[in-house]
Amino acid sequence: MILVALMNNLVTSTLDNSQLPTPSSHPSTTARGALSKVEGQKDGGGIAVITINNPPVNALSQEVADGIDAAVAQAQADPAVRGIVIAGAGRTFVAGADIKGLEELAWGTGSGAPDMHDILARLEDGPKPVVMALHGTTLGGGLELAMAGHYRVAVADAQMGQPEVNLGIIPGAEGTQRLPRLVGVEKAIEMCVTGKPIKAAEALSLGLIDRIVDGDLVSGAVQFARSAADGDGAHPRTRARADKLASSDALPKHLAAGRELAKKTRRNLEAPRAVIDAIEAAATLPFDEGCVRERGIFADCAKSEQCKALIHVFFAERGASKVPGISKDAPVPPINTVAIVGAGTMGGGIAMACANAGLDVVISDTGRGQLDAGLARIRSNYDTSMKRGRFTPEGVQERLGRIRTEVGFSGVGTADLVIEAVFENMALKKEIFQTLDVAAKSDAILATNTSTLDIDQIAAVTQRPGKVVGLHFFSPANVMRLLEIVRGATTSPGTLASALAIAKRLGKVGVVARNAPGFIGNRMMFPYMYEAQFLVEDGATPEQVDRALTDFGMAMGIFAVDDMAGVDVAWRVRQELNQFSEAGARKPLVADKLCEMGRFGQKTGGGWYRYGDDRKPIPDPEVLALIEKTTSAAGIKRRTFTSEEIIERTIYALINEGARVLEEGVALRAADIDTVYVSGYGFPAYRGGPMFYADRVGLATIHDRVAAFHRAHGQRWAPAPLLARLAREGSSFREWDASRTAPAATRG
Repeated sequence: MILVALMNNLVTSTLDNSQLPTPSSHPSTTARGALSKVEGQKDGGGIAVITINNPPVNALSQEVADGIDAAVAQAQADPAVRGIVIAGAGRTFVAGADIKGLEELAWGTGSGAPDMHDILARLEDGPKPVVMALHGTTLGGGLELAMAGHYRVAVADAQMGQPEVNLGIIPGAEGTQRLPRLVGVEKAIEMCVTGKPIKAAEALSLGLIDRIVDGDLVSGAVQFARSAADGDGAHPRTRARADKLASSDALPKHLAAGRELAKKTRRNLEAPRAVIDAIEAAATLPFDEGCVRERGIFADCAKSEQCKALIHVFFAERGASKVPGISKDAPVPPINTVAIVGAGTMGGGIAMACANAGLDVVISDTGRGQLDAGLARIRSNYDTSMKRGRFTPEGVQERLGRIRTEVGFSGVGTADLVIEAVFENMALKKEIFQTLDVAAKSDAILATNTSTLDIDQIAAVTQRPGKVVGLHFFSPANVMRLLEIVRGATTSPGTLASALAIAKRLGKVGVVARNAPGFIGNRMMFPYMYEAQFLVEDGATPEQVDRALTDFGMAMGIFAVDDMAGVDVAWRVRQELNQFSEAGARKPLVADKLCEMGRFGQKTGGGWYRYGDDRKPIPDPEVLALIEKTTSAAGIKRRTFTSEEIIERTIYALINEGARVLEEGVALRAADIDTVYVSGYGFPAYRGGPMFYADRVGLATIHDRVAAFHRAHGQRWAPAPLLARLAREGSSFREWDASRTAPAATRG
């Protein structure tokens, strides 16, 4: 019997007769997509190998699921087949379900995730052993598929996990019901709440897989399937197992510990708490009833605001690299060596990011003392990472071996990319770029890590303005995922393509911004930060404002952020950009007083807060007294504030400025602004970013409050024209994005 092509080329079947007696009597059919073949021995025993081929990560759509179902059914019906292996083509098994389907389900525009219940039941109930061959990442729906097989084998570096909570949902294809039956309730809760994958060795010790295969995975899986087929004919069905489900005495302890874990590590998220309820159902209900409970919880999560927001963040990140005029396949010169000018905290972090990505790095500074101090800081950071288990001692030595230091600029001559990382001073940066223009090789890209200053002014002092670009890293640069790529007026498309490529090489989210003061992130940060300072001068306390913001979901309060970055940093920027030069503009008063007192934040032991050795912020009566004294002298009448007004005054200031950034073309898309703020500024992903959040509140509502603040507080609250227009039209930033990215023929 021949397994024929199925499901629009996603599943294709051939019959490999190389070991059967009469090869010529068995023709084969092939097509692009998943490949299924039958291998057998001369005694007539054979193993069908079904390979899922849905690039790039074999995402599990309904079409793919139906193709697997049909291929398995044909193999089960074929008398020449004694066992079945299911494998993935390319670099992975199945890395999850198709997220577009989930997006359709969340917004009510489609059927959503594939219906797997009957498919998995048929796979599990088949009389012939089914062995899942796992490599790469087996995640989400991929692991749910794998757990319905009778056996699982994997290569040593394979990883398995249920990361659905990262998208605001729970496993919806019986993962919460099968996983605890294989690894136990406690481990299943940990895996589903954190979303973190486990490696093959741990999976083997837990019982999630049955064997680690050395050598060729499919060959090893075929051998395993033959052994299983030669057995007693009884194959373990995961849904029938109960030996690892927690007892009624132990279950409450595991559930309570899981809920505490969710509270600590997944702050304000609904799905991690919901997934524990589904796992509880696995331990207390029959399998089929537990599956019904899981599907109900999944459906509730999929329709939630958090799911919509997290899906938006997922696609926004991936869309950020799509820049008009820059092909994703554009050839870029290789970057193998990076020179970094400045051995301070930022320069050291950039060096680590580059070394971690396998690049050779040379750090330059004006003296040996600065270089030695910078290298010591890098070694200390690597030691900390090693103690936390992120790197092995050998891995640290390998990375340190890629980093060398040079006094002066002699080391930049061999670099493909030079990154300047000195403090924010235009005169200093111009002086450095004039020197770099001579010292660097002619085809090298010159990048500045400036967070606010004019890229075009910097480029103008060189003879290669097309090769100048902004690469704004965020501290700590070896950890933070965002890289703001600033395109100057003369930055060439090739240089921009190289910048996008280096962001990807470093494992960062690259977002392109047009040159403008503060670019995207800091341009919006200043109104947000200053409004918080005005709130404090008007009667709130730094602690109250920060608590309101962290309760809203921000990773840190704005005053704690200011102290961490350095209160003096914003002070210098105010001077460089000549902020508050407009007549009548309100200027923050207390921040300058702190700088005059030498209270620069964490690095001096005190800023808005005071700090001990653990660097945790402690409210400081001295600061409260300074606020009272300063505002009294200025004649500011103080009052109390609710958390709601604090959020409106800060977050709406962020949104209003974001609308200006968008309309002026500093950001290509509202989704790019959301990506910047979620990945670089601690905005809660479950709210989707400031512009997505504004859409969900409603732009008319946002505009009305901004207009009210304008009347109460003056010109700084003037509604952005784009915000006013979209509110008037009943539109949204999401629709604005869609109208600007739609093909010209479909635009209104």
